[in-house]
Amino acid sequence: MPPRTVGEVMTRDVVQVGPTTPFKEVVRLLDHHRISGLPVVDADDKVLGVLSGSDLVRTQAHRDRAAPPTAVAAGDMMSSPAITVHPEQTVPNAARLMERRDIERLPVVDEADRLIGIATRRDLLRVFLRSDDDIRHQVTEEIVVGELKLPSDAVLVSVRDGVVTLDGQVELRSQIPEIVYATWRLEGVVGVVNGLGFRVDDSAAPASPTHTRRS
Repeated sequence: MPPRTVGEVMTRDVVQVGPTTPFKEVVRLLDHHRISGLPVVDADDKVLGVLSGSDLVRTQAHRDRAAPPTAVAAGDMMSSPAITVHPEQTVPNAARLMERRDIERLPVVDEADRLIGIATRRDLLRVFLRSDDDIRHQVTEEIVVGELKLPSDAVLVSVRDGVVTLDGQVELRSQIPEIVYATWRLEGVVGVVNGLGFRVDDSAAPASPTHTRRS
């Protein structure tokens, strides 16, 4: 089973605002919907930025320094440019992007960069709620038997808290990284412990052929 995509886990009913939405209206929306942030879009639903509770607090902290006081709108407070993803991107890739950029939400856009959904950390973490037994069964049936064409008992698969341990002996040395990588890409897998051995080392370079010189 291939990794799930952002489009499969994203929230489609997105609470959004325009750049001229007043400060108090943004606060009301966040409180009413019990969310910690939302995208800011233009008239064509293209994402201009993202507004979080931290942005609001920072803005409020600096308002006392403004003289005279000025009205504040979403466009003045948002973080821009927005970091976005497309629905066909995989959940693991989106999660890595969130971690790398230290953000809590990713607006999801179509091919024209129009907002079609939003993916939060909570949305992406849902894929890790799979049971250990479900993961173990998938590794054995789809990878060991289905992809590598090995007997089901060739590899002993055990899973605890999403960490997969692989023991046993495969036929070829080259099959080991193949099974480890395929296991790592599965939904719900948080780590892979490799204890596999092999019967044949197919990584050695073949001997050069001997040529007989004819006179």
